[in-house]
Amino acid sequence: MTDSAPKRDKPWIFRTYAGHSTAKDSNALYRKNLTKGQTGLSVAFDLPTQTGYDADHVLAKGEVGKVGVPISHFGDMRALFDGIPLASMNTSMTINATAAWLMALYIAVADEQGAPRTSLTGTIQNDIIKEYLSRGTYVFPPKPSLRLIKDIAIFTTSELPKWNPMNVCSYHLQEAGATPVQELAFALATAIAVLDTVKASGEVDHDQFCEVVGRISFFVNAGLRFITEVCKMRAFVDLWDEITRERYGVADPKQRLFRYGVQVNSLGLTEQQAENNVTRILIEMLAVTLSKKARARAVQLPAWNEALGLPRPWDQQWSLRMQQILAYETDLLEYGDIFDGSAEIARKVDALKREARDELKRIEEMGGAVAAVESGYMKQQLVESNTARLEAIERGEQTVVGVNKYTETEPSPLTGGVETILTVSEDAERDQIERLKAWRAQRDTRAVQDALAALKRAATGGGNIMPASIDCAKAGVTTGEWGWTLREAFGEYRAPTGVGRAMRNDVSGLDDIRADVDRVSKKLGRRMTFLVGKPGLDGHSNGAEQIAVRARDAGMQVVYEGIRLTPEEIVDAAKKEKAHVIGLSILSGSHMPLVKDVVDRIKDAGLDVPVVAGGIIPPEDAAELEKAGVAAVYTPKDFELNRIMEDLVRIVEQKSEPSDA
Repeated sequence: MTDSAPKRDKPWIFRTYAGHSTAKDSNALYRKNLTKGQTGLSVAFDLPTQTGYDADHVLAKGEVGKVGVPISHFGDMRALFDGIPLASMNTSMTINATAAWLMALYIAVADEQGAPRTSLTGTIQNDIIKEYLSRGTYVFPPKPSLRLIKDIAIFTTSELPKWNPMNVCSYHLQEAGATPVQELAFALATAIAVLDTVKASGEVDHDQFCEVVGRISFFVNAGLRFITEVCKMRAFVDLWDEITRERYGVADPKQRLFRYGVQVNSLGLTEQQAENNVTRILIEMLAVTLSKKARARAVQLPAWNEALGLPRPWDQQWSLRMQQILAYETDLLEYGDIFDGSAEIARKVDALKREARDELKRIEEMGGAVAAVESGYMKQQLVESNTARLEAIERGEQTVVGVNKYTETEPSPLTGGVETILTVSEDAERDQIERLKAWRAQRDTRAVQDALAALKRAATGGGNIMPASIDCAKAGVTTGEWGWTLREAFGEYRAPTGVGRAMRNDVSGLDDIRADVDRVSKKLGRRMTFLVGKPGLDGHSNGAEQIAVRARDAGMQVVYEGIRLTPEEIVDAAKKEKAHVIGLSILSGSHMPLVKDVVDRIKDAGLDVPVVAGGIIPPEDAAELEKAGVAAVYTPKDFELNRIMEDLVRIVEQKSEPSDA
């Protein structure tokens, strides 16, 4: 006689992070993915949408539709979810500074579909703290940004009770170099800052506050140190239960649950031997699914070729099938927690919790997460951790297969030029701008002006921003108009870069390069000056920061003013600082128009300054940039920063020598 089949747990939500080109194209992709067994949507927005600009703004040039879908108004949001019933869909939206606006547009579409707000299920990321630290799509200063998060949390908890109003996002902290302890502490400090803001507002009683706590979710990262990542997730569960119980007095265990979604690590994906990324992604997924007590509620996996460019639908399907095979073909969901009772796991979890509590105490003593952002403490910690990680790879102390060890390889049949990735048509930006102009022309101008005036009153008067934002959405207000109105009310912010001017004491391995920098500087008559610029809206500054830190430690005079600069501002800075070389970092796929714009402006200004560029740049684009006058192009395969420093010295020295002509 055999036992009856064991009861299986319900699997997590299967998602694919997606969106590009246009709302119509993205809608078609979503509907196709849903037919393949995807059980939730995860929306990627383009950078103008994320930072509150219309598609025809000067800073949006080259960025429209590149890293996500452009949403300029209610019509775009309607097209994005055409034929997708929001009453029965679980939707995740990765949006932060403009979260209130995209949430308003989503609600407006749901209202139009006749979907009850009480039926809407999903998550909006809405975590601005990590934007100051890692991803860079912040707009407003910390205090009003926390107010916006608070407004969304209170509004949705009341009107959309199944919705998660905030995804505390440690994912990008790890992408910026965070250690497991930093990921734990910085994410929990962010959640504390938000909940303290909600509580201090006096707008909810204790029961309502506990409801807000119960709707807070997290979005985490999982790297390749498999055992450590399993233990990190178990530590998250314990620490969140502890904080919500002891700090906030939440009695209901369900409201204290650590609920999280995950996208596994993209930082470790390699351009070299990119097929190895499939193995990396699978191992990282196991870290957030094997432990039942710390299992993710939703999982989205990167595609194997994301270090090469934008994945195709087939690449995303491969990642979706990984999840489905684990959930449906294995017996994982038939058992309890397989790590319970392990002394080794318990020891590691306890160590992580102890160190995270110490870091949380340090942040608390500074005045909390906002103070630790404004002082530059948290950003500096991440830059230093990322520096240590990269140096360990360069020195061979940390093995990366196919990169610094086992580099001999057979040609891959999976990679072979530009068709191995998806490219966004150059027409997408032009078409989006034309649709935007048509939208502006057909709407009721008076209704738009009245809605914006009400939004301004809510922003400056302390009213909840959501009702006025929903009215703006329905009146036909554009993303740029909403963003500009709040910029007028709150001002804009530029976060600390974490890149100091003073060289580190430990500069081992740099003696030869520093000697070359000194020699060339003497020849130039002043210190060799390197300007690092990030044109456009790409806020992924990790690479630019590491280049700036290494150049500084090599003895160069480094000028780095952070993210979101126009090509005009970069050229003006080069002129003012008398730069000897300019380095441009762009990871959004907008390298062609933006780099060429900078090069053209340098020529127009009568400057003779060489330009180098770095980013996820296909070989065909690299060749075209070099033809346009770029001195060197670097991609993720160029992990040896010292070699890049040597190139910079050589380029500057060659430029300084008189030609034979």
